[in-house]
Amino acid sequence: MSQPAVFLDRDGVINDHVTYVNTPEDLILFPGVGTAIKSLRDGGYQVFVVTNQGGIGLGHMKEENLHRIHEKMERELEQDGAVIDEIAYCPHKPHAKCACRKPEPKMILDLARKYDVDLSRSFMVGDRETDVEAGRKAGTRTVFIGANGKTDPHATHSVKTLVEAAEWILKQEPTTT
Repeated sequence: MSQPAVFLDRDGVINDHVTYVNTPEDLILFPGVGTAIKSLRDGGYQVFVVTNQGGIGLGHMKEENLHRIHEKMERELEQDGAVIDEIAYCPHKPHAKCACRKPEPKMILDLARKYDVDLSRSFMVGDRETDVEAGRKAGTRTVFIGANGKTDPHATHSVKTLVEAAEWILKQEPTTT
């Protein structure tokens, strides 16, 4: 039976992005994200990260560095018992018009096929309109994370943090495992 999932953007959702995250030292997780991700997993959701990483295509970062950044993120999340099922990323330049760069839904659709995800029971959580659009195109409900109370009228729901997003998602519909 297909499972629901939560697809998370990385920068601005899981970690601060005041500066570009081009090295593991640049990665600073927001408070409570590990606990929030664990609660989603405990609630029956698979959890994936889908992130545009145009810095690779632009030459600001090498893919090896991105893997080290993600390894650090996973280690820090695991300290709270949080597990990410898989991380998908688009390494292409902004405006490359590739199928995998959000707002296109390819990363979400590929993960859904690979892990037998029921997209109609799933959520895309992001801090940009491109995240919301990718989720909508893929057939998920969407949660927009907006600093300072910013909202997205196209999102299913808007909140300020991933902690609030997880709380709201878990109140939506019971999930089965």
